[in-house]
Amino acid sequence: MNLTLWIAAGLLAAVALAGGISKTFVPREKLAAAPGGGWTADAGTGFVKALGVLELLAAAGLVLPAAVGVAPVLVPVTAAAWVLLMAGAMITHGRRGESAFVALNLVYLVLGLVVAAGRFGPGSF
Repeated sequence: MNLTLWIAAGLLAAVALAGGISKTFVPREKLAAAPGGGWTADAGTGFVKALGVLELLAAAGLVLPAAVGVAPVLVPVTAAAWVLLMAGAMITHGRRGESAFVALNLVYLVLGLVVAAGRFGPGSF
């Protein structure tokens, strides 16, 4: 169980890191031209950058607290916050008719639920 939760958290951290780097450092106009990034054309630059920073924090919060043994309860808290972020992403892509991205975000949401439930429950640190 512990290994499964580490793998799920690591995968989510990698996804969050990639998304966070792109939203934080890539210009919004370039993101809008990328597949699945059309929503950024309708959002403010500050909002996109803020989401990027949140994703970078999520990447750190999914792995680092448990890895260094400092406040490991932050791992399931971060996973629960990730679930909320993915719910918002699903709504955004759903409104734009991007069903493939809704399905992808659903996978990320379920992984977040697995990590949150596992680390709050039987696989806690």
